[in-house]
Amino acid sequence: MSSVGLKTFFNIASAWKLTNDQEVILLGSPSRSNFYNWKRNPSAANLNRDTLERISYILGTYKALQILLPDPKAADEWISKPNAEAIFGGESALARMLSGNVSDLFVVRQYLDSMRGGCRR
Repeated sequence: MSSVGLKTFFNIASAWKLTNDQEVILLGSPSRSNFYNWKRNPSAANLNRDTLERISYILGTYKALQILLPDPKAADEWISKPNAEAIFGGESALARMLSGNVSDLFVVRQYLDSMRGGCRR
């Protein structure tokens, strides 16, 4: 599961135009050597539960955006655009997710799921 999850995460990170620093934060701030090893050879990664949970929230967020915004470009750009919703405080969903807390990844995912008409995990 680690390999597939990481490959998918890095594909999403590319679509969202994330920097390596942003990717590191979203993955839970692994050491730089681990991060670059994962990026170079995801099939050799042995991820802990926290990192897998983070990847799960990112994948769910990506999927929800693709459903809500069928134009892939608009879906990928939404994550970085300022948002007036109270939970984002005028910042982007990505800014909220980059706080470093796994709970913020959950909040963004939950928000998008609610926009789809129900809470799913």
